[in-house]
Amino acid sequence: MRGWLVILALMLAGQGSVAFAAEAPAILLKPVAVFDGVDGKRHPGWQVLVRGDSIVAVGPDLPVPTEARQIELPGDTLMPGMIEGHSHLFLHPYNETSWDDQILHEPLALRTARAVSHARATLLAGFTSERDLGTEGAGYADVGLRSAIEQGIVPGPRISVATRAIVALGAYGPKGFEPGISVPQGAEEVSGVDSIVAAVRRQIAAGADWIKLYADYRWRPGEESRATLSLEEIKAAVAAAHDAGRPVAVHASTAEGMRRAIEAGVDTIEHGYGGTPEIFAAMAAKGIALCPTLAASDATSRYRGWDGREPVPPSVQINRRSFSMALAAGVPICMGGDVGVFAHGDNAREMELMVAGGMSPAQVIVAATSGNARWFRLSDRLGAVKPGMLADIIAVEGDPTSDIRALRRVRMVMKGGDLVFVQP
Repeated sequence: MRGWLVILALMLAGQGSVAFAAEAPAILLKPVAVFDGVDGKRHPGWQVLVRGDSIVAVGPDLPVPTEARQIELPGDTLMPGMIEGHSHLFLHPYNETSWDDQILHEPLALRTARAVSHARATLLAGFTSERDLGTEGAGYADVGLRSAIEQGIVPGPRISVATRAIVALGAYGPKGFEPGISVPQGAEEVSGVDSIVAAVRRQIAAGADWIKLYADYRWRPGEESRATLSLEEIKAAVAAAHDAGRPVAVHASTAEGMRRAIEAGVDTIEHGYGGTPEIFAAMAAKGIALCPTLAASDATSRYRGWDGREPVPPSVQINRRSFSMALAAGVPICMGGDVGVFAHGDNAREMELMVAGGMSPAQVIVAATSGNARWFRLSDRLGAVKPGMLADIIAVEGDPTSDIRALRRVRMVMKGGDLVFVQP
């Protein structure tokens, strides 16, 4: 009996401590307008009230709690923190160091230190969440980086990681070495259904939030890409990942690679350069999102000497054409630029190219906020400025719905209710 009285006393003491606990301090954000990330409209005069890590009220003329800190943001548009959909935090621009040399010659400690810097640059650019689709030879280091950010050891966006990614045996790189020498690869190699299922489960056990597959690639340098993983292999990988509650992203740049990925029921397709109207219609019918990575072909072409003027190089033309076909077919569009091919912090480059490719600025911003939150299964807490959501909020100077370049003028970043920075 006495034991139960002790337990009851402890329970009552706990209830009392909760009842009399002080509320988290409030912050009232007062911009010139709010873009909520959902309806595609800019709402002049709206304000946002944040308490703790969450948004508690949104609208005009909000009542101000007496203890609230008020932050004036004159001339700025408040909007959800953006979500980068396709990144590689452990890569840096190829005109600085080639991909092969990054994989083979840069020590893991150096690559991890760079990734910490890249994560900070991404956050300061207004991207409060990020899907990282493979460490490209850096093993499971992204799992550690994710933990370091979550624990507040280093600043960065909320990251979802794909760890090593999965490729068909012999179909990735680096290449060009004596055939008898085993060279470390930029992803985990598999061959056969049992092998790919084991790799999926191994990566999930190591901490993967997403499974990344390469449905096609070049067998030798200079060759055209071809489908590499069989339909049966992709289906088995998708089934294993989905059984474990993990979505699947697939690199696919050929029509056949895309066809196999679609039939297997993947969640997103990356690049999609070789898509046809029929392929994109199938994607739309299944609700599979496309990350077009327009900035990747743009960047690599510039590294080879293109100055940005017409006529454009073939790779850029192919990318533009496939993006146009995807839009015409009604394919859901993920905002993801393959950042790492180009500089982290320059993520808005992809959004500018999406506007140039036919989307309105408002459509692009929705794609980078509530759209990506939906495709990445985060929409219950991220991607919108509305009560109950996590307070991942940014402010940009001007009106990004009329000029997408406003996204480069970030004036405030808040993540989980904590002010990362605000310009006076």
